[in-house]
Amino acid sequence: MQRNNNSHKLDRVNEELKREISNIINYKLKNSKVTGMISITKVKVTPDLRYARVWISVLNCKNKKDTLFGLKQSSGFIRSEIAHKINMRITPELVFEFDDTMEYGERIDTILNDIMKDVKKEDGKDT
Repeated sequence: MQRNNNSHKLDRVNEELKREISNIINYKLKNSKVTGMISITKVKVTPDLRYARVWISVLNCKNKKDTLFGLKQSSGFIRSEIAHKINMRITPELVFEFDDTMEYGERIDTILNDIMKDVKKEDGKDT
């Protein structure tokens, strides 16, 4: 039973961190390297709440690597803002990573569309 309660607690912490980090990046962060529209897709904290892995998706940015570097530079600021907003004994250290599932899905969609075009062309030749 303890495992189940701890799992629910971590899920709530993940969601709260996701919401707060998103607000901080979009409305308070003033780093010139962080460009484009940044979405927090997922946050996962370690069971001891010391670290939080934050997956981001970026649209319309100048340079993805610079944006990720800017977020890593600003992680201390973001962490201190989280400490003011969320009442936690330990504010987790943030580790930012790219979430490439959207690009992966887009690539699969393109491949499927190409296959469907080829199938339609072959069907047109047979008739």
